[in-house]
Amino acid sequence: MSDNSDFNAWVSGLPKAELHLHIDGSLQAHRLLALAEKNNVKLDYKTTEEVEAAYNFVDLQSFLDLYYLGASVLKDEEDFYHLMMDYLLKCREQNIVHCEIMVEPQTYFPNGVSFATVMAGFKKAIKEAEQGWGQSVLLILSLLRHLSEQEAIETLTQAEPFRDDFVAIGLASSENGNPPEKFEKLYRVAREQGYLAIAHAGEEGPADYIWSALKKLKVQRIDHGVRCVEDATLLQYLKKENIPLTVCPLSNVCLCVFDSMTEHNILELLEEGVKVTVNSDDPSYFRGFLNENYMALHEALNLTKPQALVLAKNSFEASFLTADQKAQYLQKLDVYSRG
Repeated sequence: MSDNSDFNAWVSGLPKAELHLHIDGSLQAHRLLALAEKNNVKLDYKTTEEVEAAYNFVDLQSFLDLYYLGASVLKDEEDFYHLMMDYLLKCREQNIVHCEIMVEPQTYFPNGVSFATVMAGFKKAIKEAEQGWGQSVLLILSLLRHLSEQEAIETLTQAEPFRDDFVAIGLASSENGNPPEKFEKLYRVAREQGYLAIAHAGEEGPADYIWSALKKLKVQRIDHGVRCVEDATLLQYLKKENIPLTVCPLSNVCLCVFDSMTEHNILELLEEGVKVTVNSDDPSYFRGFLNENYMALHEALNLTKPQALVLAKNSFEASFLTADQKAQYLQKLDVYSRG
């Protein structure tokens, strides 16, 4: 057995949490085509190969254009059930024992899909996975930063019937030109309602956006954050305050944040003592779910088993699980590491 094969088999069995996952971005090509046919949505693609050939992105916006096209095929409760269940089955397959999933209802509103329809499908799948194999799931209400703050606040209001279904709010979509401070009121209102807070920052946007997310929005966790290395003071702050970064290696390469995986800085951040985690972001579009991200780091940067264990440990510690739940998963991780 080759070194890569040995590592890949080992990491496949490693208990892991995934903290940065856009459920729309897990829409697999075969499901996209099937739902487009079911719902009479015209696409330029006829085969899974044609869909996958479109995954050659030049920047974040080129990805988002395809992402929103993909989301347009989702129409009814059954569609959202399948979207969620497809991902949760992937969690079972990849030993992702806990996941924190970003739900973006604003993506569907222009297509005439209600918040209730989205949540009905998602909740049915989550309940089946929890009962079926003990899958742990938390949901994050993710707002779209290219839209106005008022629209985000209105979406937060629409979420009130589902308040108990969401643990946190987040901020996603186009970073450039939409700084965190654009959403200060939104985050203040959400905090008053008891939401925890995260935000995308420091992916295509500068290190200053990370500062703004921390200081203006008072987030507990930064999504991406890889450009923190541009500010030595920020780097020290992240370490001192133990602020987690939910890093997405394959995504960063696909969207040209790094030219190649060999240039990625996640292991440098890990060795610096920053609480980095590995995640897949939008796995169907970025050519890999969570295990594939670990494997890509091993192949390009010689990620070792001890390093992977720290990354997996970080994924549980950085989660929004309770202290007791974290302890249980960390114990399982310890048992696996000694096996």
